[in-house]
Order: sequence, then C-alpha cells, then structure tokens
Amino acid sequence: MARHKIAVFASGNGSNFEAIAQACADGRLDAEVVLLVCDKPGAHVCDRAARFGVDIFVARPKDFGSKEAFEAEAVKRLREHGVELVCLAGYMRILTDVMLTAFPNRIINIHPALLPAFKGAHGIRDAFEYGVKVYGVTVHYVNSELDGGRIIAQRAFEYYGRDIDELETKIHAVEHPLYVDAIRMVFDSMQAAR
Repeated sequence: MARHKIAVFASGNGSNFEAIAQACADGRLDAEVVLLVCDKPGAHVCDRAARFGVDIFVARPKDFGSKEAFEAEAVKRLREHGVELVCLAGYMRILTDVMLTAFPNRIINIHPALLPAFKGAHGIRDAFEYGVKVYGVTVHYVNSELDGGRIIAQRAFEYYGRDIDELETKIHAVEHPLYVDAIRMVFDSMQAAR
C-alpha cells in the first residue's frame, strides 16, 4: 500500500516541518512529505525542505492579487502531488474557503496553547502573561474560525518558571512528538472510514 502523502504549510523556521519530515524518513509515520507551501520567500523552512528533498512552492500571496488566487494555485499543486493531508506548521495566515472546501477535514494545525484558551498568533506569550501554570499544545482540525475546529490531541505540562524563552523551548519539545502522534491518529481515522 502506498504511503500517505502530506503537504506542510509554514511561514518561518520550520522546526515542526522537520519533526514531521524526520518522522516520515525514519518510519514513525507511514507517510511522506511531498510538498512544502511557504508564503515567505527566504524562510528557513525552505532550507529544511531542500535538505529532505521535498518539493517547494514558495510565493507571496500578494503576488497573486488575492489570498484566494494564491490558495487556488496551492490547491492545484497539492492535487498534482496527490496530497491527502495538509499540516499547518507555523503558517501565519487564515485559510479561505478555497483551501477549506478543497480539503474538507483534511487540514490540521498545531497551536502552542491549550485551546480554546489563548487563541491567535501569540498563544505562548498570552498564556505566560496571564500567569497560567499549566501550559500545553493542541492539534486541531482547521475550519473558518481562528484556531477553531475539532480538537484531535492535546498535551499539557506544568511550568512555574519566569523565563519565556525556557517556556518556548518546553513547548517545542511537546509540539514535535504530539504533532506526529496526531497525524498518525488522523491517518488511522481516515483508514477506518474507508
């Protein structure tokens, strides 16, 4: 049976991209990352993708005239690559209906907080400034609501320190294995539904 095909959307450093690609490479996921979609030319994630031999589609949405036109091109490339699952990994844009209708219940995201608390681009900082002592990470399906969609997996941990950089390191240490586990769960549920 063919391995599952994943596309990753990312905007920055790409540590979650690398965690997913490495899990595919070493057999922890019966899948392969076949495409990176990046909206920031020059982002470090593109270097990571090149090291793994993953095809890259990198472009600024404004160069297409609209987010929808950019996403239509991305959908075309996803279909050309036979993508089954789209994983958002530090992709700092809200998806439009172009993507959401093309891949219904096939787009997932990782968020560095225990949703539904601390939604948005600054989940770690917002939780830290609020003073919570239980932090965590959420993987969820993507819908039209910011950090909405049904939750797939969450992992929590206590942190009583006062160093946000140390906290971010702890969050990333949780994110990487949790995302891999959640992807496996999604593929298992897709298989069971067939």
